[in-house]
Amino acid sequence: MSSDGQATVFIDGEAGTTGLGIRERLAHLPVTLRSIDPARRKDADARREMMAAADVVVLCLPDAAAKEAVAMADAMGDDAPRILDASTAFRTDPAWVYGFPEMDAAQPERIRKAARVSNPGCYPTGLVGLLRPLVKAGLVPDDYPVTVNAVSGYSGGGRSMIEAHERDGGPAFELYGLGLGHKHIPEMKLYAGLAQLPLFVPSVGHFPQGMIVSVPLHLDLLPGDVSLADLHGVLAAHYAGSDRITVAEPCAKLVADALAGTDRMELRVHGNEELGHAVLTARLDNLGKGASGAAIQNLALMLGLEPPPPV
Repeated sequence: MSSDGQATVFIDGEAGTTGLGIRERLAHLPVTLRSIDPARRKDADARREMMAAADVVVLCLPDAAAKEAVAMADAMGDDAPRILDASTAFRTDPAWVYGFPEMDAAQPERIRKAARVSNPGCYPTGLVGLLRPLVKAGLVPDDYPVTVNAVSGYSGGGRSMIEAHERDGGPAFELYGLGLGHKHIPEMKLYAGLAQLPLFVPSVGHFPQGMIVSVPLHLDLLPGDVSLADLHGVLAAHYAGSDRITVAEPCAKLVADALAGTDRMELRVHGNEELGHAVLTARLDNLGKGASGAAIQNLALMLGLEPPPPV
């Protein structure tokens, strides 16, 4: 705790895209932010000192660096701070709590009590948000051959991609990860409750922030006689009362960056029942609910604070 009784937070990797977003949003929480001297940001002793003085450490680092930071904290024993990790390193680790509060009714309390919380990935936030309630309700079998198509703003690619897009003006659109081994796939499978890995094809568009995750479904491959209204109803019931996730009506088109700058997510069920086809969509900001906005939600829960209203 700081001298004024506020909880203290240290962001290891504060200068990165997610770290900057968290720092900006921390203004809405009654906490004290401790920042490391930029000249010593890779100094192990300086980082250890910052960790020792913090109630919660937020890791905005590459996976390997995040693992090193957690090992450093673990070596502190009873003096170790609680950790919220924004990397991919621990998202499927059973010793860590997954930081998606809307996942089920008990998840906020798990996050409140956890010493180690993994902040979800942006693409998995959309996929898990869409599919988990439907799998749990039995409308989508856990062995359904799930295909995920998604587009993100270029800010999701980190500093080098941001600089390339802002310097060179493109490309307008590109598929990537066509080796089909994207690092978010195990996270998607685990928390959506799937029995097999989804086929995931991500892409990047020439816009800074925003994201659409879409999942096509063949209604005749679902058990029973599942309608579009059934799919919508389960999602609407699951997220009833949420101030961040809304289940909206289907529409003729979606613009990927419509929620840029917000911490909200919109879910929809589109379809054509004559053809037996449905498409589930999640629209969010890859840096909002997909990263920094989710981190602020989790930080508030971990510190026993009320999460601020979503921007």
